Amino acid sequence: MRQAASAMSVSSLLRYTIRLERKHVATHLVQQRALSGAEAVNALRPFYFAVHPDFFGQYPREREVNENSLKRLNGYLDNLQKPGSRSLQPMKFTFYVRDTKDSSDVQPDLLTSGILCINVAHHICEFVFRHLKPPAWFSGFRSVSFTLHTNDVLSTVMNVLKSCSLPMEHMRGLTASTETSKRPPEVGVPFYRPIKWDKSYYSFTGFRDPEQELQQARRVEPTLSLWLRNNDTEATKKHNASLPRREELNRLKKDLCHKFHLADIRWQRSWGVSHRCCQLQSLSRLSQQNPEALVNLQGHTVVFADQSGMNASGHVILGTMDVHHQWTKLFQQLSSYRSLHQQTEWLKERISLLLGGAQVIHVESLGPVQPITEHYSTLSTFHKSLMSRRLHLHPRSLQGLTMLLENDRSTPTLHETGHFIIPTNCDPPKLQVFLQSHATEARQRTQHKNKLHAEEEAVVRQCLQNLSLRSLSKEPSVSSSQMISCCRRLVEQRPPLMQGLHICVSHFYSVMQDGDLCVPWDWKS
Repeated sequence: MRQAASAMSVSSLLRYTIRLERKHVATHLVQQRALSGAEAVNALRPFYFAVHPDFFGQYPREREVNENSLKRLNGYLDNLQKPGSRSLQPMKFTFYVRDTKDSSDVQPDLLTSGILCINVAHHICEFVFRHLKPPAWFSGFRSVSFTLHTNDVLSTVMNVLKSCSLPMEHMRGLTASTETSKRPPEVGVPFYRPIKWDKSYYSFTGFRDPEQELQQARRVEPTLSLWLRNNDTEATKKHNASLPRREELNRLKKDLCHKFHLADIRWQRSWGVSHRCCQLQSLSRLSQQNPEALVNLQGHTVVFADQSGMNASGHVILGTMDVHHQWTKLFQQLSSYRSLHQQTEWLKERISLLLGGAQVIHVESLGPVQPITEHYSTLSTFHKSLMSRRLHLHPRSLQGLTMLLENDRSTPTLHETGHFIIPTNCDPPKLQVFLQSHATEARQRTQHKNKLHAEEEAVVRQCLQNLSLRSLSKEPSVSSSQMISCCRRLVEQRPPLMQGLHICVSHFYSVMQDGDLCVPWDWKS
């Protein structure tokens, strides 16, 4: 009885300690009105738990939307914390927010610092949604869109939580006046530090050790052959059911491109065949009701995305949530958009002349859709910066090199694929020194990237032919090196039951709604 009482006493003490530390975390946040980066992360934990891409492993489109939106939100928060930062431009965000059952019991175990470190949580979530069915507490998700136009981290955090209808109890007191927030910290409040529990803690309390569970989960990860055998029937059934929709999709795309002389029709997101069919049917109905409206589309590439407009590449973007009236209004404004796109091309030429032949590029696959107006503003700002202090570069010294312009960056960098990433407000003399000192390495990386791309295309063709696949693609997050490794192993080992399948190389296993199969690039033999 004494041992049992002692055990209960220690267990109660541990629970009290955890609650006390959570209270100290909240107290620590209240003491400062201007949140630091680490404090913002702590305050946004309910939000990260609701939108983290690892929880959307079986929903590629929603996962991609959240990945891109999180990158933009992190950039927004970084800009607010820069010294002397000015008011930022309004920025719209879209997130898919998980609806959880009894989330109060789940969140503390996964996200509070006293029980589970973030890295282990990340790996467990990735495994669960990569190999298993969603947990019982995963009951769906909802789309949330909101616009941020804030001047400090605190109000940004509050707006994000409020917009997503997430708990804000831990934020009480953060909106106190500046005078109150500047009082010295209370004596006796310990400095917040995450706890990583000793193995004896789990043995004594009976709680599950997340690191041990992760190791066990990895040991039971299915092989590709086993997973194909278990899911071949379902994939075949879904694929056969999708065949009429696939034929209708191809017919609609061909008819619209031919009738209105479109260069191409594309999709920004990984929507299913049914979703794409609905979008083309909507455009087809508009063409029948108001054929004159689509005349201005001639020669353009049409891309279905989240918002209507024109992107930095000059493609016409049709928002999937917009109605025909909004599309028609966009078509009427295309002449103005084309003029703006022409001005961006002129600015790129002038910038190239000033930078020794280096070209400004914009790659849509590397991030969310950038409107042509935003792209023009970025180019104009950068061009004015260069003109303010002339650079002394040979006209062709940087020929063949490329660069991306980013408003959210403070220092120039060289990407692993060979292109420069340059801040819009970069100091011209410092930029010249950086470009000249990294030009040789940039050329080497670019050559390596081109070599990898050529090798990737060759091994993909070999896979399609040798395995008799209907299609073979990859997610944008899969690198060329990963794709090459995956395809080589497929060719060498020839897993059974792959003939006639649509395969997408990803980071997880999944059977999509149209029978396409997602397989991880590092699949087990």
